[in-house]
Amino acid sequence: MTHQSYTFQTQLLHNQHKFDKETGGVSVPIQLASTFHQPDFDQFGKYDYSRSGNPTREALEEMISQLEGGVKGFAFSSGIAAISTAFLLLSKGDHVLVTEDVYGGTYRMINTVLNRFGIEHTFVDMTDLDTVASNIQENTKVIYMETPSNPLLKVTDIQGVAKLAKANGCLTFLDNTFLTPALQRPLDLGVDLVLHSATKFLAGHSDVLAGLAVAKDEGLAQQLYGLQNAFGAVLGAHDSWLVLRGLKTLHVRLKQSSESATKIANYLNNHSKVDEVFYPGLSTHPGHSIQTRQAEGPGAVLSFSLRNEEAVRNFIQHVRIPVYAVSLGAVESILSYPAKMSHAAMPEAERKKRGISNGLLRLSVGLENVDELIKDFEQAFIHVPESSVIV
Repeated sequence: MTHQSYTFQTQLLHNQHKFDKETGGVSVPIQLASTFHQPDFDQFGKYDYSRSGNPTREALEEMISQLEGGVKGFAFSSGIAAISTAFLLLSKGDHVLVTEDVYGGTYRMINTVLNRFGIEHTFVDMTDLDTVASNIQENTKVIYMETPSNPLLKVTDIQGVAKLAKANGCLTFLDNTFLTPALQRPLDLGVDLVLHSATKFLAGHSDVLAGLAVAKDEGLAQQLYGLQNAFGAVLGAHDSWLVLRGLKTLHVRLKQSSESATKIANYLNNHSKVDEVFYPGLSTHPGHSIQTRQAEGPGAVLSFSLRNEEAVRNFIQHVRIPVYAVSLGAVESILSYPAKMSHAAMPEAERKKRGISNGLLRLSVGLENVDELIKDFEQAFIHVPESSVIV
């Protein structure tokens, strides 16, 4: 049996980088060299300068490409560096269609950078395929998906959007940060380029900043490599190694965190002080059936809304176990306030239009005992006023 025929769980450990071919070491070597000796000026070796290629970074790029089922992977200095470099495939006069409920950093990139270079954009509710179809223009070159979306966990029909894109000659990009290839494989569903903030679940330990991309075909891969090399926002060797190490436990981490998230979502959904819970694992979630069809699970991130900002303040002041911080996807549970954290770059009017209220909290569930997390939430809710929702 070759490593390609193993299950995803086993591939994380048994792959072409299972051990170092030179020494037998069961860890990918960290090659810190910035430049590489060449035999002569007529014959260059595989590596010349680490911006263009580094053995440790290459191991990570090969690994994510294998896991996502693409032809080539790319490692960047952050998730937004990966996204920004991918957007550089666009040119002046091009148009990009973007899911309206999108990470704040992506929103900022589109609104404050791309528009300066004459690249047009439209934000749409990508849960509605008719809306997507009606907003595709003659100059639309990319449809950008984020599913489940951040922070309202809206679910986009990936195959549906991919078919619309193909029919209109567009590329499709998809941010797969929330689910990773452990739970969702966008390239298999027709997407052209999958993107990750590897800072989150892939690395998983709140100790490295990284971004990844995987192209579905060679032509796109060559274009993206040219941009990666030209723009230079590449991942360093040591950080590449940290992501590779984190990947080894991805399956078991995401499995437990997803199971805990499901239990917490059900608890919150029945709590008198919670207005609404956003989680694809709930049968009442609008995207539940699509999520069940296109992914292996609902993931470990959920959001829930309380009465108002003051209720959030009271809850945050009394909850003890989760870290109150930006980011997600770590071994510790992380509680975030999108209005002033992940989506602070989005004007309040735009947040409200998208349903990102001042009472919304996002929870990335970690590896703590789930009953202790729920018990902690329960004691914090004592200090929160009743929900504003009339039952």
